[in-house]
Amino acid sequence: MTLPKAESYTIDDIYALPEGCRAELIDGRMYNMAVPSFAHQKLVHLFDRVIGNYIDARGGMCEVLPAPFAVFLNADDKNYVEPDLSVICDRDKIDERGCNGAPDWIIEITSPSDPQRDYGIKLFKYRTAGVREYWIVNPQKKTITVFDFEKDQRSNQYNWDEDVSGCIFEDLTINLDKLYSRGQKR
Repeated sequence: MTLPKAESYTIDDIYALPEGCRAELIDGRMYNMAVPSFAHQKLVHLFDRVIGNYIDARGGMCEVLPAPFAVFLNADDKNYVEPDLSVICDRDKIDERGCNGAPDWIIEITSPSDPQRDYGIKLFKYRTAGVREYWIVNPQKKTITVFDFEKDQRSNQYNWDEDVSGCIFEDLTINLDKLYSRGQKR
């Protein structure tokens, strides 16, 4: 849902929001962020753990950071997003405020109230900002849509019971059905 205002918003407006209120800013338009559900947070946790363990096991230098974590896609005051998961391999982009520039890999988990923001506005914004890989995870449809912007910008859609290979980490394979059922046994 877009918050109403006649003029364009800036990052200062994001920081002026009341405590506990979260929003994203895309090209000067502010979008309210819904409180995430348990299922949403469970998926963020699973991706964070699996990708982080993969990077650690290989001695990698990439950071895996779940929301809320600020990403300033452009060098302006009109864009501020909080992807559900950001993988950043250039640590020089990270400071105390967040990530300055495009993360290498972004994962967004759709919200039942506004899935089109991830499939439309953010897809365009992430591609043009230089994100190399973008996954859209849709819990309602149990699908994962993978965009490999670095190689060809085409997408592939997978069901949760399929093995999904990473683009920037080609030997990383994630099967959400297996992960989710393993996570339920703890």
